[in-house]
Amino acid sequence: MTATDPALTALAQGWCALSLLHGQVESHIERALQTKHGLSVREYSLLDVLSRQHDGEGGHLQMKQVADAVVLSQSATTRLVTRLEDRGLLSRYLCPTDRRGIYTDVSEAGMALLDEARPTNDEALREALDEAGQNPELAPLVKAVETLRVPA
Repeated sequence: MTATDPALTALAQGWCALSLLHGQVESHIERALQTKHGLSVREYSLLDVLSRQHDGEGGHLQMKQVADAVVLSQSATTRLVTRLEDRGLLSRYLCPTDRRGIYTDVSEAGMALLDEARPTNDEALREALDEAGQNPELAPLVKAVETLRVPA
């Protein structure tokens, strides 16, 4: 079944195409990050999200926010954080103002790996979108991704 199968509704066709694009892009990036840096897409995403934290007001993310940002359940996010902590890429500590809160920070080694992996991620994303753009079913979505500007 393809995204343009007439048996699918227009909404289902769009969802099918979006799902296909996502899968192709993620697989391409996964292979590049694993091969060059020993990172999965989820590990890269987690390091990236956590690297944007800061010590000021609202600067640290709760685990639920982190889980939402990397599109994982809270338990899967906790396991991912533990794996990266075991590799020395992250550290965890108690929130100084709320002893129930746990903060996670990217270590120096994690930042170095993230900085090294970022060009690989960007290049793999560009390659995957260029390849997907050759598919008439995916080309409109690729164009939408390329022109999308998310407010900061």
